[in-house]
This record gives sequence, C-alpha cells and structure tokens, in this order.
Amino acid sequence: MLPILSEGGEALNLESTLQALPLYQFQAELSCLGIEVAQVFERHPLVPGVILVEQGQFVGMISRQQLLEYLLRPHGIELFLKRPLRVLSSYAPKSWLMLASNTSILSAAPQALRRSPECLADPIVVQQSSGYQLLDIHALNIAYWQIRGIETQVRYERLQLQMLQSEKMASLGRLVNGVAHEILDPVSFIWGNLSHVSDYSQNLLTLVSAYEKALPQRTQEIAHIQETIELDYLREDLPKTLKSIKTGAERLSKLVNGLQNFCHIDEVYPKPADLHDCLDGILLLLKSRVSTEIEIVKHYAQLPPVPCFIGQLSQVFMNIISRSLDVLLNQAVSDRLSSELNLPIRESRIRPRITIVTDLCTLRESDTRWVSIRISDNGLGMSAETQQQLTEAFSTNQPFAKETSLITSCRIITARHGGKFKVYSRIHPTDDRTEVQARTEFEILLPVA
Repeated sequence: MLPILSEGGEALNLESTLQALPLYQFQAELSCLGIEVAQVFERHPLVPGVILVEQGQFVGMISRQQLLEYLLRPHGIELFLKRPLRVLSSYAPKSWLMLASNTSILSAAPQALRRSPECLADPIVVQQSSGYQLLDIHALNIAYWQIRGIETQVRYERLQLQMLQSEKMASLGRLVNGVAHEILDPVSFIWGNLSHVSDYSQNLLTLVSAYEKALPQRTQEIAHIQETIELDYLREDLPKTLKSIKTGAERLSKLVNGLQNFCHIDEVYPKPADLHDCLDGILLLLKSRVSTEIEIVKHYAQLPPVPCFIGQLSQVFMNIISRSLDVLLNQAVSDRLSSELNLPIRESRIRPRITIVTDLCTLRESDTRWVSIRISDNGLGMSAETQQQLTEAFSTNQPFAKETSLITSCRIITARHGGKFKVYSRIHPTDDRTEVQARTEFEILLPVA
C-alpha cells in the first residue's frame, strides 16, 4: 500500500495532457483501517489523497485534507482512525472530479475551478488504462499558468512574426513595384516608337521600290549590296520582325502591369477594379507553370468595376489557381511515373483543365447584386474528410495546416470584402459512362455597390 509517484518528464506545451504531470498511485481497500492510511500520509507528506477500491474496483477517493478534517471532529479518532475506511467513505461527500489521462491541462484546470468551494483543494482522479491515479491540484494550477505563459509568449512571437512578415511583404511590394516601373518605362518607349519605326521602314522600302522602277539597270555596286543584304528576304521579313517586337513589348507590358497589381499596397478604402484584368494578370504571372498539358478555359461575362482591395484579391486568385495547378501537375507526374514503372494508372482521356467563369447574379436571401467568380479544376478532387475540415475551418476560424492559403483567402473575401467563399468537390460522370470526372470548384461572391 505504499504510494508510487510517476513523474511526467515531458516538457510542457500548448497540447500537454495530464500525463505530463506528476501522478500519485496510492490505493487502499475499504477494509483497511483509517490509521494505516494516516500513517502513510505521515511518512509521505506530498501524497494528496488515497484511491478507495473494493475487490480491485474503484469506489471513490478521500483526500488528505478530508481525513484530517474528520479526525479533528469530536470522537473523530475513535470513529474514523481505528475503524475501516468504509466508515469514513460513507461520511465523505461523493464530489471527486475524474478526468481521462489524455485530457489537456488547459481544459482540466477550468473544470477543477468550477467545483464547489469546499472541494477546490481536493486532488483530481486521473483515469488511465492501467488504473487510477491522483493529481495534486497545486501541480495542475502551476502547470496551467506555465502553459498560459507559453501561450502568451507564442502569441507575442506570432504577432511579431506577422508584423515583420507584413513589413517585409510591404517592402518587397514597394521594391517589386519600383522594378516593374523601371521596366515599364523602356517598354513604353519601345512600344511608343514601334509605330514610327514601322512607318519609317515602310517608307524606305517604298522609296527603294520607286528607285528600282526608275533605274531598271542596276550598277554592279547596287547589285552587290542587294545580294549582301538579301533585299527580297528583307522586304518580306522586316514587317514580321516589327510585329514580333510589338507582340513581345505588349506581353511584357501586360506582365509588368500584372506584377504591379499583385504587389499593389491596398489603401484604407476599396477602389473599383476590373476583375478580368486582375485574373488575366495572375494567369500571365503563372504562365511558366502552365504546361502544354494543362488547358485554361475562360468564360467571362460583362462585369462592372467591382469595389475591392485589388492587391489582396490578387493574392486570393493566386492562391486558388496555384493550388489547382499543383493538383493537376502532381496528378500528371504521378500518372507518367506509373506509366514508366508499368503500374496500373487511372484511366482518363480528359485533358487537365482549369476553368474560370465570371457572372453577375442575385442571391435569394439578398436583393444586392453579386459578382460570382468560379475557378474549378478537373483534378482528383478533395476527400470528404478534407472538405469537412476545410468547411469547419472557414466557419470557426480555426487553423487547418493543410490548406493555410485557402483559409487566408476565405478571411480576405469574407472579413475584408464582405463576400462569400465556397468550396465544392464532387464527382460526376462524363460523356463516356465508363469514366468519371472529379471536379473541385471555388466560388467567390463579391457584392457590387
């Protein structure tokens, strides 16, 4: 009947349970005399109480404080010390608190504080698979406040990290915006002069043609020059070259504009923006990741300018489209690897595709006009468990490590723009009934002022 102390030994953290704390294993049969327990308490002053059992089955608990209080009563020594524990147990209130060993310390301490005032100092009965142990309430309180201190420190460090990250991103945004501006200046110069260069070259070619008609007999020097510069090829290729330069300058200009929109530092109030330009800019920035196997399909409706924080909205579009690209690319790599290793692969003749659909709509529960942006892919889709966890994270603002970017996107849409963020993942048959196609769709709804 000697008490055994099991030291926790684990470093405390936000997820620590009662198993991480020192627990006392000390139990006695109801037939034992009170004096035997009192002698153990005398030799081991840190033992907070005793577990009462009958034929090995748990029947209750008596704390050290309860035993002392009953012994101090009139005739307490005769009534309780020299008689079996069954007598003392019949007088003691059945108010012990029993918790499972995997209960977190942060949830156990508030439960202990909700007990009646006369029981606040009693130990807690901890139920384990191997039996029952006792936890000193003082050890629980100390651990609770230590973890609270850790939690406060973690929050402080996270806040500092967020502030540093925000400042870093703002500085990076200003830097990229400056670089984009420096790129845009020469691009604008090239773009503005291309029309003049085209006119000048056409005029020169026209002049050369006029000279050829006026002077049909070429001198040997002129003939040599024409052969050297390949005049016939030059007449045909020069307009194509100028057109190619014009196309390249136009693409570079769009890319720089998209980069500026993505790194835009939003102001206090939203401003009207063209969502199609924003989407096209993101697709242009991600063009290097879009392989020839992935098809981008766009169905744009006529949309009015939408009041929004264009920089944050660009981040949302970037998160969703990047996720869809990751899913499709991983799927393509997996299928190719399985094919090379002669492993069975999922039969599919459907080309990987990302579809972007915009529309202007009115919701049933509101008369306000909304802009709908639906971004979907025909990848493997989400599991029911992942979809459920994601939905719960959207509604409770709880962290979900697997889809952090989507949680951030949801908060930007709902909290910052007053919109709605929805996710659908389903499987439906294709035209060929032997095949099925998965589909994951993200829908963003933004109110139109």
